[in-house]
Amino acid sequence: MRKVDLHIHSTASDGTWTPQELVDAAAGAGLGIIAVTDHDSTANVAEVMRLADTRGIKCVPGVEVCSTKDGMSFHILGYGIDIANKPLQELLAHNTYLLEKKDDDSVQLLIKQGWPLDFTEFKNYTYDRRRGGWKSLAYLIDKGLCAGVNDFFQRIFTAEHDLGFPTFPSIREVIGAIHGAGGVALCAHAASSFHGPGLAQTLLELIEEPFDGFECYHSGHSAEDTQLLLTHCRTEGMLISGGSDCHGSFVPSRHLGKPDVYEDGIFLPGLI
Repeated sequence: MRKVDLHIHSTASDGTWTPQELVDAAAGAGLGIIAVTDHDSTANVAEVMRLADTRGIKCVPGVEVCSTKDGMSFHILGYGIDIANKPLQELLAHNTYLLEKKDDDSVQLLIKQGWPLDFTEFKNYTYDRRRGGWKSLAYLIDKGLCAGVNDFFQRIFTAEHDLGFPTFPSIREVIGAIHGAGGVALCAHAASSFHGPGLAQTLLELIEEPFDGFECYHSGHSAEDTQLLLTHCRTEGMLISGGSDCHGSFVPSRHLGKPDVYEDGIFLPGLI
């Protein structure tokens, strides 16, 4: 029975692993089925699939797309997608533009609030993508103003500083693009605190959205969260996925292949 991890990030978004490093890590973790699911990017999918094949690992083409519902950010996992699909790539490019613009706007806002930053310096700033994260985070760390990703979300990326996520396309629009690319769309880490007070309420709010399924197994889910999602999916005949959401060393609390998920616990017919 093959071990599965269908939620992994690489240097194409905010992870620290190159395609080769990701596949090497997957082999070392004893994984038999993986998916690289970068935020709004499929740039490393083809290379990971090629390298995984040489190691006897099945790689499902995937992506994690940002969406917005009622002011809250929801991440949507697309599996089995055609990465060459033009409308999907246009949506991913649009989301990338929104994220980059928000990065610029956030730095300008911090400058207005008195932070010792220079916007021209920021625009010219580059960083090694193998550090993980994103440009403004790396810049603030290098300026000595931020200790790391946890400090960023706890102290800087707050309502007090008027910082937040951009408004992404709707859930329905994102799912439509994934379906148009031949894929299936599952709600990622539905128990995330980004979604509000609790998982049961989140499921009620998502009931009319055209999801194909949910990521039931996730490194941030409690046993109760996982069971609630599994029961929901099995009752409604929905798809089931699972993964670590590993970002390499960028999020050290998440480990490749954890939680332990095997292919008999996944329901993605035609893909696994």
